[in-house]
Amino acid sequence: MKTILVVEDSPMVMKIIKHVMGQNPHYQAVFAESFAQAQDNIAQIGSDLFAAVVDLNLPDAPDGEIVDYCLQHHLPTVVLTGSFDAARREKLLAKGVVDYVTKEGRFSYVYVSNLLVRLIKNAQVKVLVVDDSSTSRKFITQLLHLQHYQVLEAIDGVDAIKAVIEHPDIRLLITDYNMPRMDGFELVQNLRVKYEKTDLIIIGLSSENDGALSAKFIKNGANDFLRKPFNHEEFFCRVNHNIELLEMIETIRDSAYRDFYTGAYNRHYFFEQGQALLNQAREKKVSIAAVVIDLDNFRDINTRYGNDAGDQIMRIVAQKLMHAFSRFLFARSGGQEFYALLYGLDNTKAVALVDLIKERVREPIALGDKHISVSFSAGVSNALGHSLDELMNAANDCVLRSKEAGGGLVLGDDDEGDGA
Repeated sequence: MKTILVVEDSPMVMKIIKHVMGQNPHYQAVFAESFAQAQDNIAQIGSDLFAAVVDLNLPDAPDGEIVDYCLQHHLPTVVLTGSFDAARREKLLAKGVVDYVTKEGRFSYVYVSNLLVRLIKNAQVKVLVVDDSSTSRKFITQLLHLQHYQVLEAIDGVDAIKAVIEHPDIRLLITDYNMPRMDGFELVQNLRVKYEKTDLIIIGLSSENDGALSAKFIKNGANDFLRKPFNHEEFFCRVNHNIELLEMIETIRDSAYRDFYTGAYNRHYFFEQGQALLNQAREKKVSIAAVVIDLDNFRDINTRYGNDAGDQIMRIVAQKLMHAFSRFLFARSGGQEFYALLYGLDNTKAVALVDLIKERVREPIALGDKHISVSFSAGVSNALGHSLDELMNAANDCVLRSKEAGGGLVLGDDDEGDGA
């Protein structure tokens, strides 16, 4: 969890800030009421501090000395002030503060809290800036670095397409319009052949006076448009809004692929991703093993300990399996059955791995004063057919042989039911 330094001398404001920030699970805050206390906190916590929220005017630092001190220690700094001053704002933004926020009520502190969460999340967001002007690229890149985005640069549309291919995890592309070789419109059109608006955000930029440029960018597939020159707040409002919208869509999309009961991926996701993985293995002549796991005694657990206990046990077992198969495609098929697809493993290695996982899962689970063990039968097959269905059916046949042999076994393609 990230640690945030908050420096504020007003008891009333501090009370509100503590209330707002105390509700946020993404970070923990440490508080100081003076410049001297803040210096002590920075000295004690050191590099573990992630960012600072500071009052511009403190009793022992009336001229914003706290801001310079935090910036000298490379802390992303959000400035709180009692009144708006345009000249002071420009001066502070030029120094490199993250933002300048006027204390205008509770919403101001909620805004700051959300901004801190954004800074934490931005470290995982990769952005590509496309502009043939090195000055413009540098300016935009510096802005993005202020809010902890990972930033890549490209000099034109051709260079940008190469960057997107090399870095498929780019989530936001900011492009100028007028560039050599391939302009912003052409870049957007080429990218939209492969990437939907919910896969890659594109924001167009231009300093030209053509009033129709924004409409042209949007119609060609851009998510948004900004006219140069733009101010600090407008830029981050557009960027952060689009990133948050993308994250919201990803959350909805992910929830559709999750088993609500255990949090594991569901059968639909498994077959959607699994067929592509199978095709890749066949094309590259790489081994791939299908695994079907069936819990042996789960119905008995429900009968003996009750459905509530059974629910808890199922979730714990699912978490164990998700952790064990974290390098592979794994899902809950339904009921007491789970699927996995082990890319790169032949049948012998896959059986050995699943057998090891079986022993880990069988370790007793503490539930109140009871210790409950869960065993499973598993089938493992590398019998590549024409479809994932055929491969999973082959693994299921191995499970049936395990059940017929008394259960608790991991059987592969060459096993005859005499143990594994």
